[in-house]
Amino acid sequence: MSEVLATLQARLATLAPQTLEITDDSHRHAGHAGAREGGHYRLLIVSRQFCGRSTLARHRLVYDAVGDLMRNGIHALVIDAKTPDEL
Repeated sequence: MSEVLATLQARLATLAPQTLEITDDSHRHAGHAGAREGGHYRLLIVSRQFCGRSTLARHRLVYDAVGDLMRNGIHALVIDAKTPDEL
């Protein structure tokens, strides 16, 4: 597991996820200008902390947890944030 993936997983643990799946899609973006600035990742996260929150509020929680990785290590992050009842 890469350092970025391990850090991403550790930071998202603060949201107490019941499910956390991170897919590294960086290889699909080779040659893309942003690929030099960081990886491309897809995220499925299921947490009770998303209950009663809009999609935007859920994404903000994820971005708050990820923090500076969005400026150093991650170029693109596709987020699928669900509550346990939405599975």
